[in-house]
Amino acid sequence: MNLLKAMATVAGMTGLSRIAGFVRDMMTAAILGAGPVADAFFIALKLPNLFRRITAEGAFSVSFVPLYSKTIEDEGEEEAARFAGNAFSVMFLILSVFTILAVIFMPYMLYAIAPGFADDPVRYNLSVEFSRVSFPYLLLMSLTALLGGVMNAHHRFAPFAFVPTLFNLSLIAALLLNSYFPTPGHALSWGLLAAGFLQLGFLWASMKRARLHIVIARPRLDKKIRKVFHLMGPGLVGAGVVQINLFFDIMIASFLGEGAISYLYYADRLNQLPLGVVGIAVGTALLPLLSRALARAEKDGHDNGEARDLFNRALEYCLILALPASAALAVIPLTLITVLFERGAFTAADSQVTAMILACYAIGLPAYITTKVFSTVHWARHDTKTPVKISIVGVLSNILVAVSLAPLIGVTGIALATGLTAWIQYVMHVRAVRKYPQANLDDRFLRNLPKIVAATCIMAASLFILATLLEEWVIGAPSVYRFTALAGLVLAGGAVYAAGVLTMGVLRVKDLKRLIKRSNEQGS
Repeated sequence: MNLLKAMATVAGMTGLSRIAGFVRDMMTAAILGAGPVADAFFIALKLPNLFRRITAEGAFSVSFVPLYSKTIEDEGEEEAARFAGNAFSVMFLILSVFTILAVIFMPYMLYAIAPGFADDPVRYNLSVEFSRVSFPYLLLMSLTALLGGVMNAHHRFAPFAFVPTLFNLSLIAALLLNSYFPTPGHALSWGLLAAGFLQLGFLWASMKRARLHIVIARPRLDKKIRKVFHLMGPGLVGAGVVQINLFFDIMIASFLGEGAISYLYYADRLNQLPLGVVGIAVGTALLPLLSRALARAEKDGHDNGEARDLFNRALEYCLILALPASAALAVIPLTLITVLFERGAFTAADSQVTAMILACYAIGLPAYITTKVFSTVHWARHDTKTPVKISIVGVLSNILVAVSLAPLIGVTGIALATGLTAWIQYVMHVRAVRKYPQANLDDRFLRNLPKIVAATCIMAASLFILATLLEEWVIGAPSVYRFTALAGLVLAGGAVYAAGVLTMGVLRVKDLKRLIKRSNEQGS
């Protein structure tokens, strides 16, 4: 399976998840709004997901997947199955103990994470209660991610890319059944736990259908597991530093009054759409493909240019999608927030604040997405130290900027700090990958970059003009007019941008047909 097909598979499934996620978020905004119950639930949602980024998408996965891919190449499927099964057992043991301790000591964890809640017994007590229910999701999703890494290494990207859809469907069901619980926050917390079981069960069944297996036995700290832990060391530091950054954002927001955490959550959900569809698609698809390309080059004793082409095309595809997405979020944030969230308990005042936060997040979106490509180059070469060093600088910069801006512009300052420091990390990554021949930019990329920027500027100007003309169809209008206006904006913006990249030769119809044909041939 080539990179384009792998990216398309992951992006398609992730897009399906994001659609379900928007339905979930629209229902959440209408039912919870931005009040104390919403703030408490979003803390309970963030806690397991923050730690999950260390285990599921973080240090463990980026250390395990390249080693697993290399084991397949060098030692065969059976040895790889034993390695994966042992990793599963070790992860289960460690995370089970951690989860039990976290549930017991949750009141103290909340004091550390959201100290601003200490003077608000309603938000604090609800946060403790919700978090104790939701925290075991960490264990379930981490095991799911390990199975997903195994399937990705075998070029079966669709099942793991689909599991977030199950997550969203579980929370939608919880919202529909919220009348059976004390509050909607209670319903969502139990829905989150149920999602973990659904996702793990689905991945296990998918592996069986694909005739893939892992050999689960008593956990052993053998040579391969010790190497995973060795590679995880810098990754844990890096992931830990990033989580410190996220925790720090929550800490600051907890002091900024009721609703601040909710505003950050709703804005970030829109920001995560392109970050998830593009960034996760590239990271998920590129890591195993690039790892195996480097392993083959090392085994054969020469580089045939496959890895360099993978890197350049991934970077090019990222920018083709990330730049217009960032521009749209920055140009029409109020239209997006108003149409998607402003109903029920979510007011026009909430929309104004959330829109400003979204525009600030959008500033750093292209940097965050392309950074995933650069990081993958390091991970594929088993270099987990360089991304850590860059993360540390980025986090320290983010904290410094956020502390400086929050007293001046409130919760918007947290998002602006996030957007600005993304570019600091981007510059550092560009400098760091220059030492790898596989990460040198090719002529095609250098020709297309200014064309992509020009097409994005034309699209942004068109969106601004159209949004101004359609304003009366959005502000205070019935839902059917709002969604019609937003659909028109999205279609018009997409059409203008597509015309731009096609006219300028960034993409050619015959090239797209050739890529689709090649993908189908390789997939058959």
